[in-house]
Amino acid sequence: MEFLTENRIPIGGWAKAFVDWLTTNFALFFDQLANLLSAIISVLLYILQAPHPLVVIALVTALAWWFRRSIGIALFTCLGLLLIVNQGYWQETTETLALVLAATFVSMAVGVPLGIAAARRAWIYSIMRPILDLMQTIPTFVYLIPALILFGLGMVPGLIATVIFAIPAPIRLTRLGIISTPPSLVEAAESFGATPWQVLRKVELPFAMPQIMAGLTQTIMLSLSMVVIAALVGADGLGVPVLRALNTVNIAKGFESGLCIVILAIVLDRLFRTSDEGEGA
Repeated sequence: MEFLTENRIPIGGWAKAFVDWLTTNFALFFDQLANLLSAIISVLLYILQAPHPLVVIALVTALAWWFRRSIGIALFTCLGLLLIVNQGYWQETTETLALVLAATFVSMAVGVPLGIAAARRAWIYSIMRPILDLMQTIPTFVYLIPALILFGLGMVPGLIATVIFAIPAPIRLTRLGIISTPPSLVEAAESFGATPWQVLRKVELPFAMPQIMAGLTQTIMLSLSMVVIAALVGADGLGVPVLRALNTVNIAKGFESGLCIVILAIVLDRLFRTSDEGEGA
């Protein structure tokens, strides 16, 4: 036992050395990446905050009706967002929504191509699988530390941490959808002279679309679950009042801000879910 403890493998030291190496050699890259992600968030914030809240609520309600064709969902969306305004958390809600939308965009833009690659090449998924497991099982506070070092305080490290936590969902579900395509459909397309790109675009992706959309909703929900944690590194949004309520044992503030997160989660879920089951709720 003493031999094991005295000859400790310096895993933590290796991790620190790796982050120090990244900071030293790729500082310009991380600065540019931070500027790009910050610009995306700023654009989303401007779109959500520049108009009057009632205008945004009307547009989101119209989108809910357009996407789902359900009076119940449109009514819930309208009343839920009005309740958020009534409670005085509209700015925090738009900040959270901007972070969630940015994280979802990055996760889907990177995750779907990786999922396709993993479906096409089994060895790629063999390499990716333990990495994906690590990304979802390691405590999120652990990779907040290097994100904070590389990107500083603010929305960007919160976005990076959110993407790391959420991106396994679109990768896994996109792969699942692609490999679930019936071989007979692929063989029929190939027999008519379809190229691999045409098979992917016209056969596999349409068949996998329900799984990809499920990956989208999962990414949104996972991103929302990171709201409070992202607030620890300076990300604005509903996580900030939740943390303040926790620090001051303020039950009222904690319940109000928590309810706003729940309303936002339900609205986004109802907007992007593919199944019509339970939409009247």
